[in-house]
Amino acid sequence: MSDSRTTAADQMETSFGFSTVNAGEKQPLVNDVFHKVASRYDIMNDLMSVGMHRLWKDAMISSLAPPRNDTKVWKSLDVAGGTGDIAFRIVERGGAQVHTTVFDINGSMLEVGEQRAIKNGLSNKLTFVEGNAEVLPFEDNSFDAYTIAFGIRNVPKMEQAIGEAYRVLKPGGKFMCLEFSEVTVPLLDKFYEQWSMNAIPKIGKAVTGDGESYQYLVESIAKFPNQEKFSGAIRNQGFDKVSWRDFTGGVVAMHSGWKI
Repeated sequence: MSDSRTTAADQMETSFGFSTVNAGEKQPLVNDVFHKVASRYDIMNDLMSVGMHRLWKDAMISSLAPPRNDTKVWKSLDVAGGTGDIAFRIVERGGAQVHTTVFDINGSMLEVGEQRAIKNGLSNKLTFVEGNAEVLPFEDNSFDAYTIAFGIRNVPKMEQAIGEAYRVLKPGGKFMCLEFSEVTVPLLDKFYEQWSMNAIPKIGKAVTGDGESYQYLVESIAKFPNQEKFSGAIRNQGFDKVSWRDFTGGVVAMHSGWKI
């Protein structure tokens, strides 16, 4: 799959999986995918990653370390976080003064997250907002942390979205992105390619009745820039101390940077 990866983040704007689309065409196509898969999205995450996504997300929250003291309000923005997986972890790990805004362009995903928040008694610590990651409706220097998990590759103008993350973060704020990446372990890369391209669309078809959406999702993973290239995109938007940590041999990478 590495041969098909884009060499720069801005090339993702016209990449819809392995298909090339015109500028402006990707977002409606992505929206349609997530409207279709919203109700089964979390179940499919478990099946596609054999449950590993839970460990990766837990590791992300441990690195974020939301504060447990109750003396100061601490606000985070979780982008492309509609179903609430990351946001729930943040507010459950942090203290009483931790609040998270869940932001997503897809109303169907947000609806799932809001219902889960009500069921789990977390509504008072979460705000759900629908909008575009490329043009955030928040003031400069508003948040202590910005997180995005398995969502940045679906944003057409990724670098613009990262620039928006920088804008809304307070000085000293942390950017964290969890995303599928380039497998660096011999043999594992071949196994992972076969699993992704052959098994996941079939599982998606069996569980949701929609194999095409999952075909796009695995192709979008294959196209996403590798760890070094994506780190460069983060650095280009002004972030300092940019780094990444591989999980599961590079199947997933956790990227971070600071607004100094």
